[in-house]
Amino acid sequence: MTHKFASFFLPFLQKISPSLLPVRGVIELEADRWQSTDNDPQFMLQSSYLKVMAGWITIRVVMSSEKVMIPKIYIDYGEGFSESRVIYMGQIDDETYFADIMLSSIPKSIRFDPTEEPVDFSISLCQIKVHNVVVHTIHQFASIMRHDFRSEEDTLRILKKSYARYKKHQFQGMIDRLGKEYKKLHPYRFQRSTPGHIAYMNWIRDNEIEYIEPLDNDLLEQMPVISVVMTVYNVPKEYLKKAIDSVINQTYPYWELCIVDDASQNRHTIPMLKKYESDYDRIHIKFRENNGNISIATNDALALATGEFVAFMDHDDMLVPNALYEVVKAVNRNPNAKFIYSDEDKIDEKERRYDPHFKSDWNPDMFLSQNYLSHLSVIDRRLVEEVGAFREGYEGAQDYDLFLRIIDRISAEEIMHIDKILYHWRAIEGSTAFDASEKSYTTEAGLRALRDYFHNREISATVKIGILPNTYKVVYNVPEEPLVSLIIPTRDGYDILSLCIKSILEKTIYKNYEIIIVDNQTTDPKTLAYFGGIVATNKNIRIVKYDEEFNYAAINNFGVEHAQGELIGLVNNDVEVISNYWLTEMVQHVIRPEIGAVGAKLYYENDTIQHAGVILGIGGVAGHAHKHYLRNAHGYFSRLKIIQNLSAVTSACLLIRKTIYREVEGMNEEHLKVAFNDVDFCLKVHTLGYRNLWTPYVELYHHESVSRGIEDNDIKKARFDNEVQYMKRTWGKMLQVDRYYSRNLTLQHENFDIRKTAASNKLPIKNPTKTFGFFTPKSSK
Repeated sequence: MTHKFASFFLPFLQKISPSLLPVRGVIELEADRWQSTDNDPQFMLQSSYLKVMAGWITIRVVMSSEKVMIPKIYIDYGEGFSESRVIYMGQIDDETYFADIMLSSIPKSIRFDPTEEPVDFSISLCQIKVHNVVVHTIHQFASIMRHDFRSEEDTLRILKKSYARYKKHQFQGMIDRLGKEYKKLHPYRFQRSTPGHIAYMNWIRDNEIEYIEPLDNDLLEQMPVISVVMTVYNVPKEYLKKAIDSVINQTYPYWELCIVDDASQNRHTIPMLKKYESDYDRIHIKFRENNGNISIATNDALALATGEFVAFMDHDDMLVPNALYEVVKAVNRNPNAKFIYSDEDKIDEKERRYDPHFKSDWNPDMFLSQNYLSHLSVIDRRLVEEVGAFREGYEGAQDYDLFLRIIDRISAEEIMHIDKILYHWRAIEGSTAFDASEKSYTTEAGLRALRDYFHNREISATVKIGILPNTYKVVYNVPEEPLVSLIIPTRDGYDILSLCIKSILEKTIYKNYEIIIVDNQTTDPKTLAYFGGIVATNKNIRIVKYDEEFNYAAINNFGVEHAQGELIGLVNNDVEVISNYWLTEMVQHVIRPEIGAVGAKLYYENDTIQHAGVILGIGGVAGHAHKHYLRNAHGYFSRLKIIQNLSAVTSACLLIRKTIYREVEGMNEEHLKVAFNDVDFCLKVHTLGYRNLWTPYVELYHHESVSRGIEDNDIKKARFDNEVQYMKRTWGKMLQVDRYYSRNLTLQHENFDIRKTAASNKLPIKNPTKTFGFFTPKSSK
């Protein structure tokens, strides 16, 4: 939260500093320093305020340790502590953990478990903020505003107006004002239109007519039976009917629908299901006598399946008419396909579609950060059976657990992405599609599934809860610190260079690194004097002279030849380190055998995004993902907050193994002296089979182009044009479709907007869902 926002909320906040009482597994070493003696250390939070505390609170703890901490909160309302209600704390920075908690009543006690293993640690702060109903409502609205990337000024203006209404008309007046603004932000719930909503409706009109193509058997050598698996429990009648009808109306005829009713009490459900089973011989239904859980019920449904592939579908969602046909076409393109997934969107109770998720192709590290595959997922049935189908104890993330066990047995070439919307996820009150926080237990179940995944693969890693709900952070353990050689080219630029070096020396926790400053014809006396001073006082800093005209690629290649480390860090002289663990975070990934270049999250001085990975094709060659988004923005489907694979990252802060650097013969100093040499470099790394990676946990400021300037004369413009043409000649096909982006997203801007077509300025269609065919059954057996 920025200073302006903090100042606005300050009058509403009450801060409490509870004392920490160790109750088991903890020894106090000295003031504020502790040692856990087993895997379950526990503190009780003690404060007289606990006797009157209820409603929304935020618990914040600042603690440090040499090992990764996994702190948790337990609330006892009088029935004792329960593992089923554990609250994992999120992480703000390297040492600050937090949990937002809604206390349904005054708690009897609150327990804090700092970690899950023996370790020494210190706690410098434990604080509880109590939010009254006014601040909670305003705070939630502010989060919505900023998530939708409104400016800070606009958000503050609306908040101040709302607070003025509160002072004049009390709480209801404020709610009325916020409600009006909320309707502007979320028109799909209030029958209004915004540019983003209209853009998607136009996209549907311009693109989806091709989905409703007739079945062409000549295109299909393989026509497997697909078993659509569905569990049913007390779903509203109208949604269940639409779900089943969307399967019946598939243009591809070789399907079966396997349904298990998990002991529904809804009086409409059983008769409806029996009628469908009677009318359609391809619908198989089992009625459970006792309610189990989603894993048990889905396994029962799988037992009814006979198809070569199984498709998973929720009881209130909908398939597009050509969904299964598109899947079979994909299988015919790649007969080795074992796992096929598609794009998806949401659909509300009034059949209005919104929030399309145009997904990346197979993105392993993003999948380990969140289950982005989701719907529609179609898997080889034998493979599902081989891994034991769904496991009890992982409810809420049972599909994520299954997918993790599946991908462990197949190759990347056997995973296919269909970049079309084939699935509509029903967004109604109580569903995860409506609000991820509706089912917080899903995050905890996913955490268990990921830990099993790494344990089974014998990979030394710790899995933590991510920054956002249903996201995760995998921390790969580094047994020893390999030497990192940080290459920093510079010419003069005392102010920015000294700031860069100072931030590295003062903030870097990682110890085993050297700094090689490549001096490209510095003449400034102040900078030259600075060189002498830092070399004299820092044994790990060297100056090497590159006495040629400016050539960014050649300068870095020259620096690498002088590097002693097995890891190479390319660092611009105009960056400033923010996070203490920046180098630790990068090293843990770059030493993984499958990883190539590792990139960082860079900000402009005004705390907006300068770099969050590189997207190919934007502007003709490449652009930076989410450029100019607010620093705290979540990004497109949380992509600013999760570790992921990308085609390229900027060399303003890039880490790579020296062996790979030499394997690709370094940067192209002949054709790409200034621009795009890092993109070209990363693509060469990619073609060798390595995955490039970007992490949001490495944060730096980038005072971009302060040292080099901009393309502001004819010579520079001509050189830039030549570099653009070289990239297009060399990487033309790869630049057209970035596998980690989507052809359905814009190449004109860096903001993940929906791609516009020539027809996009037309008025949107009135009802895209009905236009593209969810029909009532026309025939039965």
